Amino acid sequence: MEKKIEETRQRFKNEYLQDSSDKYDSRDVERLQKDDAWVEGYLTWRIYVVDDTLKMIDESFQWRKDLGVNDLTESSIPKWMFETGAVFLHGYDKEGNKLFWFKVKLHIKDAKTILDKKKYVAFWLERYAKREPGMPLTVVFDMAESGLSNIDMDFVKYIINCFKVYYPKFLSKMIIVDMPWIMNAAWKIVKTWLGPEAISKLKFASKSEIQTFIGPEYLPPHMGGMDPFKYSYPPLPDDDFQTPICDNGPIVSEDETESKEGELESKDTLESSFNSEVAVKPKKVQSIISKDSLRAEDNDKGDTSNKTKGARKPLTTFRGPLLHVSPAEELSFGSKETEKKCLIILNNVTKNQVAFKVRTTAPEKYRVKPSSSCCEPGASVDIVVSLHGGYQASPQDRFLVMAAEMENAGAQELAQFWKEVSRAKVMEHRYNAALLIQPCQLMMTACNARLEQKLDKCLWVQKVLIGLVLILMVLNLLCLYLLGTAQRPS
Repeated sequence: MEKKIEETRQRFKNEYLQDSSDKYDSRDVERLQKDDAWVEGYLTWRIYVVDDTLKMIDESFQWRKDLGVNDLTESSIPKWMFETGAVFLHGYDKEGNKLFWFKVKLHIKDAKTILDKKKYVAFWLERYAKREPGMPLTVVFDMAESGLSNIDMDFVKYIINCFKVYYPKFLSKMIIVDMPWIMNAAWKIVKTWLGPEAISKLKFASKSEIQTFIGPEYLPPHMGGMDPFKYSYPPLPDDDFQTPICDNGPIVSEDETESKEGELESKDTLESSFNSEVAVKPKKVQSIISKDSLRAEDNDKGDTSNKTKGARKPLTTFRGPLLHVSPAEELSFGSKETEKKCLIILNNVTKNQVAFKVRTTAPEKYRVKPSSSCCEPGASVDIVVSLHGGYQASPQDRFLVMAAEMENAGAQELAQFWKEVSRAKVMEHRYNAALLIQPCQLMMTACNARLEQKLDKCLWVQKVLIGLVLILMVLNLLCLYLLGTAQRPS
């Protein structure tokens, strides 16, 4: 793979960059030389054929330059496009892939706005690509209450090209939900645009079939789901990471108006953790860094067993530029009381203080201690993540560890530091929640599967028997009718 990546880079430089200084965005060219995963994505999508890969990169880079993808921001797109709610990211499918929703009934074909719509889709894809590099998306076309006037074939073709050329390996599947029969011909044309590598990813589902792919917790009521989510703007709906409640009590905060200096917050929900353009009021985090807390931490050092009691030690490590984070990939929770705590260990590998905070998509489920603090140079911090109350962990639950180096800053204004720090300087590491399955649960699952098979077989036999009984009844009635007819005097 390394040879293929290097060959792709060298040939692109020799064959496509000569006399083409204005053809591409220099930031994309620079990224191609540094980001192995980006090159590998193009190679994988073109089955490691370098000639085809180079053509794909050329087309993709020209599109990125023409549309100004690297400079797309929330403020560069008309506000009304966000307000319509026709396109947005929200929820996850059963495989843990983010859902990219297209509400077709809200789309109206208009040549005057097609460029803005293309930029709007590119904004969402680029935003997601930076937040979740290499993680696929599931596209959902919600066809409810839509008609032919809502179908813009050029726009649909553009969406397909985004995944076919511009964002390779990003498409997990494309689900068409509740499609009216009158649109069958249009979607047959769409199939021809997908190509052989993506045709298997196209799924058609009715309201009763959609739960095969997406759980009811992320489906709207009109699809038989229970998701109470209703689109509104602002803020952007994909900012689903929130600050969990700290295990040692709520965080003491002070807002800009200084109305109540000692007022407690039970949950600090940040509306936008990834878009630096969304204004968030700065808050002073005091309880974590107060003198009493520091004394308590010093006392805890004498008895670390109490601090992490019941939490399982991680076995793998992610080596980031600021912190080494253990475990590397997922936090595993089980049903037993001893399996409801996980330990995250942060090791500072820099020469400066590193600020960190932990966020989650399910703040009501989890308690974190500490959820935000600083790590001294060369030191380590143990973070205990506890499953709260009667809640159960879900594979859709995710965690985000954010870290940034505090070169000339102290720990007295953490919230202000996070407000001002450049996004480029923030290290991010993500976890999914995983479920521990006990041997007895595996046996029960296997037994349930066998029972379901037997039940299905019994139901099938029952249907056959009912059919035979009905046939016999009809034959008996026919015989009685024939006998009655034969006995009548002529």
